Amino acid sequence: MPTAIRRAAAGDAAAAAEITSAAYRPYIERIGREPAPMGADFDALIGAGAVWVATEDGRVVGVLVLELQDTALLESVAVDPAHQGHGIGRSLIAHAEQVARDAGLSAVDLYTNAHMTENLRLYPSLGYDLIDRRREDGFDRVFFRKSLAPDG
Repeated sequence: MPTAIRRAAAGDAAAAAEITSAAYRPYIERIGREPAPMGADFDALIGAGAVWVATEDGRVVGVLVLELQDTALLESVAVDPAHQGHGIGRSLIAHAEQVARDAGLSAVDLYTNAHMTENLRLYPSLGYDLIDRRREDGFDRVFFRKSLAPDG
């Protein structure tokens, strides 16, 4: 069955936390501490309507945290390591862009850690422009923005 994306429900919080921890764990050594998404309060985020999940055969395999503000802020994308490399992360990012468009927003903003070098290549390949680099909350962050055309 292909991957489906839906808004997370309260019962998805444990799976979302587990997948996020597993996906970000390899970066601990590079960064020198747990990446920020590993400390997310998924109960609160799901309650606020900020989480979507990718599922395969009814099982959560990916997590998207997206907050709608003046722009859409893509807080994190995590894919179960056993399902990485199959386009689930890209599908979640495309979903974030569509949610932003549907909300009438003109851009998606995101940031990644400067030590997550894979992301520094990925986001520009998806049309995101580097807009800033700075130290924030004890992390070296790189900020990106993608302007969205109203019709996609």
